[in-house]
Amino acid sequence: MWLSKPLALLTLLHLTVTDRIRRLRDSGDRGSETTEKVMWIALLVTLVLAVYGIFRSKILSKIDGISL
Repeated sequence: MWLSKPLALLTLLHLTVTDRIRRLRDSGDRGSETTEKVMWIALLVTLVLAVYGIFRSKILSKIDGISL
C-alpha cells in the first residue's frame, strides 16, 4: 500500500515525458532557424576573438598611447 503513491507519481512522470518526446518528434523542423542563427553568432564571436588575438599587442599599445 505504501508503494501506490510513488508508483503513481512515476507513472505520471513517465507519461508526461513520453508525451513531450512525442510532441517534439512530431514538430518537424521546428527550431532549425534558431540553430542556424546560434551557429552564425558563434562563428562571428570566434572570428572576433581570433582577430583580437592577432592584433592584441597593437590594440594595447594604441590604448596605452592615449593620453587624457
